[in-house]
Amino acid sequence: MTIGNKKYLIAFLIAAAIFFSAFLVSNYFNQKRIDNIRNIEKKISTNILSLETQFELLQDASCKYIKENPVLSKELNSLAQKLSYTESQLGTDNPRVIKLKKSYSLLEIKDYLLMKKVDQKCKTDPVFTLYFYSNRDDCPECEQMGHILTHLRKNYPKLRVYSFDYHLNLSALKTLISIKNVEHDLPAIVVDGEVMHGFHSLEQVKEKLPMEKIKENTTSTNPVGR
Repeated sequence: MTIGNKKYLIAFLIAAAIFFSAFLVSNYFNQKRIDNIRNIEKKISTNILSLETQFELLQDASCKYIKENPVLSKELNSLAQKLSYTESQLGTDNPRVIKLKKSYSLLEIKDYLLMKKVDQKCKTDPVFTLYFYSNRDDCPECEQMGHILTHLRKNYPKLRVYSFDYHLNLSALKTLISIKNVEHDLPAIVVDGEVMHGFHSLEQVKEKLPMEKIKENTTSTNPVGR
């Protein structure tokens, strides 16, 4: 073998080693990401079962207990963050993401209905806001609207915000959309029973909110938004 051929062989071997090392490193981190997502999925599934049990228990809880303890708020918020991470990693159209989102949306609806019952029983006087968004190209202002509602939710603990993917194929969600008369003009929010279609600024939303209620000092914690 000539010196020139040896140089080519050495260069080839070095390039192959670099490529193979990069492949191994990439494969390692991809596997770590997949394992992380699988762990999150398991935690979400476990949390969903736990929350469903809590719903049943809280229906018979005393008003004193409910007022002193946030009703599923922290758990739902934690679940929303895990779901958002999984969605960002796998994509909004991933079947596993859609399955988890359906379970989460059902929990939100359950929490909404439970809190309405709690209000009738204990006079907790919460303010409900339902937010309908889309991950498709039909709602360029949904992300900005979401940021506004997140800001309000963080600053006014009595404001309970529930976020739903309008296009999610879930019968319970479709029923909620029909009952609230939410049209395909997104983003859309239901504030104190009134539907507001299209984008609205922070001030416009605040004008529709019963600010005297949500400004009251309270120890309750908000549920979620996405």
